[in-house]
Amino acid sequence: MVKIRLQREGKKKAPFYHIVVADSKSPRDGKIIEQIGTYDPMVSPSKIVLDKEKLEKWMKNGAQPTETVRALIKNA
Repeated sequence: MVKIRLQREGKKKAPFYHIVVADSKSPRDGKIIEQIGTYDPMVSPSKIVLDKEKLEKWMKNGAQPTETVRALIKNA
């Protein structure tokens, strides 16, 4: 199953996330299929950058977003 989820980057106590499409069995920071956006929670307000076309394409192909990513999409 393909998931749309967060991949953590950045230093300790300074997270930065890539929004990626990955196989559900791969580890959090493991192999990805495609990067479709970024999320920076350290700035105020939080900065969310999404490629809407890629997101729609993957959602149509059956990729399921995680709860966190679903909330980020709603806020973007």
